Amino acid sequence: MDHEKVNILLVDDQPAKLLAYEVILKDLGENLVIASSGREALEVLLKTEIAVILVDVCMPELDGFELAAMIREHPRFQKTAMIFISAIQVSDIDRLRGYEMGAVDYVPVPVVPEVLRAKIKVFSELYRKTRELERLNQELEDRVRARTAELENSTAKLRESEQRRSMAIAAGKMGSWDWDWITGDWMWDEGQYRIFGVSPESFEVNPANVQALLHPDDVDQLRKAIAEFNSGTRAYETEFRIVRPDGEIRWCVGTAAATIDANGRVVRVSGVTVDITERKRAEERQNLLAREVDHRAKNALALAQSIVRLTRADEVKAYVNAVEGRINALARVHTILSLSSWQGAELSKLIEEELAPYSLGGQIRLAGPEVQLLPATAQTLALALHELFTNSAKYGALSTRSGRLMIAWKAEDDRLTLTWEESGGPLVRTPKSRGFGTRSLLASVESQLGGQAQFDWRAEGLLCRLEVPLTRKTAASPAPGKFDAAAAAELQRASG
Repeated sequence: MDHEKVNILLVDDQPAKLLAYEVILKDLGENLVIASSGREALEVLLKTEIAVILVDVCMPELDGFELAAMIREHPRFQKTAMIFISAIQVSDIDRLRGYEMGAVDYVPVPVVPEVLRAKIKVFSELYRKTRELERLNQELEDRVRARTAELENSTAKLRESEQRRSMAIAAGKMGSWDWDWITGDWMWDEGQYRIFGVSPESFEVNPANVQALLHPDDVDQLRKAIAEFNSGTRAYETEFRIVRPDGEIRWCVGTAAATIDANGRVVRVSGVTVDITERKRAEERQNLLAREVDHRAKNALALAQSIVRLTRADEVKAYVNAVEGRINALARVHTILSLSSWQGAELSKLIEEELAPYSLGGQIRLAGPEVQLLPATAQTLALALHELFTNSAKYGALSTRSGRLMIAWKAEDDRLTLTWEESGGPLVRTPKSRGFGTRSLLASVESQLGGQAQFDWRAEGLLCRLEVPLTRKTAASPAPGKFDAAAAAELQRASG
């Protein structure tokens, strides 16, 4: 259904980041307004109605916290949704400060496109629905006053007004109703029947039948509304669930207003019902996505922690280089997986990312079909390939111009076989002991993936063969939330 676009204000002092946010959010179909500073953002706000503000915490002159404080001081913007983006680790104190300034959420850098789009979409829809309800409430109040006068003059005018009102709100997932407080008679329009999943021909609108369609946990909302009107309340709004006759549960928001007579008694209650099920489902999807992102981040951090803790070197510079190399390999595969929404990664893409610093003079050849890897398999193989490239560049074929490296792979019966063959480099001798890189490679491939890693230290060059399953059907597959502990344990055993 077509809807009115809302304005999303993007505030950042870096043009590249603003362009990235535009690319991520353009598919939402909303109006994206750009501001390169806090002062420019304030100028935009004074001229334009803004639904959501996406603002960088760290900006020169006027940072995100100061900008939020200035925005909240203006009465027009006290309820405007603000989402902070922070490229630094945000402390609990800073996060609390942000929420006190009016932030509704934080988005860390690097930004996950799906998460950012989901958050912006939820608050845009909330803004749109709020405006719709405000317009409907105003319209409802105007019509209640008009209908009171029409009741005194002509029943025909009342019917005409009711028809116009029903036509106005039937355009969306909305319905309207009237309840005669004196006689107990109800009137529903077409939208109301549609929301509740019943037909005018087979459903009699009365308190008992309406209550039967309410979710058992929300029946008290109806009783509370009646009590509120009896005690003098003139307007009431609440969220509730209905259970359609076919068993489907729908979320709704209901707004009601009372009409009173000259003695101040309630004579009629009129209301609007809006189906907000899709919004609720979007919120659930957002929460699920947020939990998944949190799970992925914890796994990556646990593996990085293991790398830092278990890497060994004789001097500080060598230690730093080793740690940076392994974490950079983890970051590269994380980027590839993020671009695919964590659905997987192409093996050839992983290899190309790792060989980029070494592909000089045609020393490296690749041969193999396109193979899609699961996220866990991709992470493990990325680290394994990094160790092989690093060792080859230090001691093997890639350490000399005459050296050659052939990487070939094939996939058969849901199993990947990758062959690493070096030649033309320095004379190879079988190592007396395995270094951390080799031990961690064996531990991760064999224990984490249920595969095999074989090394043949030939004089003319290393021959390595890796075999890993392409599907995770065995109990070796870590359960959600357990990968970090399992990975750390395997690397700990490898370092021993």
